[in-house]
Amino acid sequence: MHINSNYQNISETYLFSEIAARVKRYQEENPDAKIIKMGIGDVTRPLCSAAVEALKKAADEMGTKEGFKGYGPEQGYDFLKSALASYYQKTSAVELQLDEIFVSDGAKSDIGNILDIFSNDNVIAVTDPVYPVYVDTNVMAGRKITYIPANKDNGFLPMPTEGFEADIIYLCSPNNPTGAAYTKDQLKVWVDYANSHDAVILFDSAYEAFVTDPKVPRSIYAVEGARTCAIEFCSFSKTAGFTGTRCGYTIVPNDLIREGVKLQKMWLRRQTTKFNGVSYPVQCAAAACLSKEGLEQIRANLEYYKYNADVMTSTFNELGWPYYGGTNSPYIWVKCPDNMSSWEFFDALLGKANVVGTPGEGFGKSGEGYLRLTSFNTHGNTMEAMRRIKEVFK
Repeated sequence: MHINSNYQNISETYLFSEIAARVKRYQEENPDAKIIKMGIGDVTRPLCSAAVEALKKAADEMGTKEGFKGYGPEQGYDFLKSALASYYQKTSAVELQLDEIFVSDGAKSDIGNILDIFSNDNVIAVTDPVYPVYVDTNVMAGRKITYIPANKDNGFLPMPTEGFEADIIYLCSPNNPTGAAYTKDQLKVWVDYANSHDAVILFDSAYEAFVTDPKVPRSIYAVEGARTCAIEFCSFSKTAGFTGTRCGYTIVPNDLIREGVKLQKMWLRRQTTKFNGVSYPVQCAAAACLSKEGLEQIRANLEYYKYNADVMTSTFNELGWPYYGGTNSPYIWVKCPDNMSSWEFFDALLGKANVVGTPGEGFGKSGEGYLRLTSFNTHGNTMEAMRRIKEVFK
C-alpha cells in the first residue's frame, strides 16, 4: 500500500484554517475583544424569501406519495437548468443548451473534480495571487504548475506573454482575491491564445453578479470563440447567499472538443459515475432565486454588500491606501501601510483594531504586501471596522 505522496507537497493547514486558529488564540488571550471578521468571503444576509418558500414547498412535496422524489438526474433537474439558460440569455446574451449545464453542490467542488477528465501531464497555469483551491488540487494530483505574476504593474490582470505555454489555464473574473476584473477585450486575448494552442480555460465566474461595468463580461461565453476553449464554473453562494445551502453549476459547451472527444461527454460520464446530484429542495430554491421575484430580492442583498464596499473604499481613499476591487467585486485588495508584510498587517489589524482580514501572501508570492477584506458583513460592523481602522492608522 502506498499513499498519494503529492499530499506532502501542500501545506498541512488550509489558509483559512490558519487564520481561524490565530483568531481563536487571540480571542482566548483577549476575551473582551469584540472582533469583526472581514476575512473569509462568507455572506451574512439571509436567504431571500422566494428561496425559503420554495424550500418549504419542496419539503412538503417530499412528504407526500405524489410529490416524493428519489434519485434525481446527476446533472440537475431540467427546471433549474432551464432557469439558468434563461438567466444567461438575459444577463449576458449567451445561448446555452440544457445538456451543457451541470448542477453541482458548489463551484469549489467542480473546480477540483474537473481535473478527472484531463491527463496529469498537462501544464497548468494559474495567476498569482490565486484562490488556493486551483493550486492545491493540482499539487495533490502531481501536476506541473506555471505561475503568472499578477501585480500593480499589470493591474493584477496578467495577460499571455511571448513564450508563455500552458495546457490548462485558470482565470477568475472578477478575481478572488484581488477584485480586479478582465474586460471583454482582455478576455478575447486569452480565448484566442487557448484556441490557437489547443488549451482549455477553466473560468471561475463566482462573482459575476457583482459586475456593474458594461465592459466587464459576466460570462466568458460573451467573448467570441470561448465556446471552443472554455469551461465555466459558478454558484449561488455569493449571488444568492447559498454558502450554507450549497448549489452551483458548471457549463461545458458541446463545441469544446480536444483530441477528437467532446469534453461535455467526458464530464457527463464522470458526474454520473461519481456524483449523486443536488437535493430536489435545494434545486427548487435555486430556481426560485432566478424567478422575477427572486432576482429582485437577491439584487437587494447584492446592493447591501455593494454599499459596504463603498464604505470601505471611501475609508481607504481617505487614508491614501492603494487598493483594487470594490467596484465589480465584494473584495477589496488593499496595500499594506508602512511597508508591512501581509501577516504583519494581519496581526496589527487584529491586535489594534480587532478586525480580521486575509493576508495576501496566503494567496501566493505576488500577494505579499497586500490584504484582502470582504464586504460580506452588516452595515453596522462594516462602519465600525472602518472607524477603528481610521482611528488606528490615520
